[in-house]
Amino acid sequence: MRHRICSVFVTGALALGSLFAIAPMAVAAEASVSHCVAPADLIRLDQPLRRTARRLASHKLIMIVALGSSSTAGAGASSAETTYPSQLMVELTQRFQTQPITVLNRGISGERAVDMLARFDKSVSAERPDLVLWQVGTNAVLRGYEHSKSILLIRDGIRRMKAIGADVVLIDPQFAPKVIAKPEIEDMVDLISSAATQENVYVFHLCSHAALARHRWHAIRGIPFTGRAAYERLEL
Repeated sequence: MRHRICSVFVTGALALGSLFAIAPMAVAAEASVSHCVAPADLIRLDQPLRRTARRLASHKLIMIVALGSSSTAGAGASSAETTYPSQLMVELTQRFQTQPITVLNRGISGERAVDMLARFDKSVSAERPDLVLWQVGTNAVLRGYEHSKSILLIRDGIRRMKAIGADVVLIDPQFAPKVIAKPEIEDMVDLISSAATQENVYVFHLCSHAALARHRWHAIRGIPFTGRAAYERLEL
């Protein structure tokens, strides 16, 4: 379920959000095939993805790198094809049927931001991405972190991504019972938002206020959002 949720809503954001800022006609024509039901406030991007939009407008290959830990790598997914990066590629190619798009999965379970950035050159930079989707913060919340060091680390990561010419979208921690039970989760969500604001990039709030899960599980499917039981009742 969580992989499908992330792919559908990120796809909606990429397709219907800031891409209009650069290529409104090209996006409008192909995004009309959308079947993703989502409220506008969950898929609106506050920062334009200029490089990605230019590639879309010119029908050139769009290279997307998904960087993260277990939820990116596919922990809990039934196969490599059902991980969120794989699902995202399927969703995007269905929306933009004449546009070549590649989504690379560069998630490794258990990693924190410092580990991801240690392999940045090989896992990210070498692929020359147009867009980097960076999910960060989950393992820091679970293992502990220092606020001041973490925000500097995330800001450094954003700068390194921008330095190779890529657009950047941050994704905050995975919405899961053991994560949201931690008192540090609110600080981490705020920390990521602050880093993004300072570096002028967008944050896709997978966890913050449970906005995404509440909409998908309650508003659409009518499932009460009441703790672990509701989480475990869901199926992909």
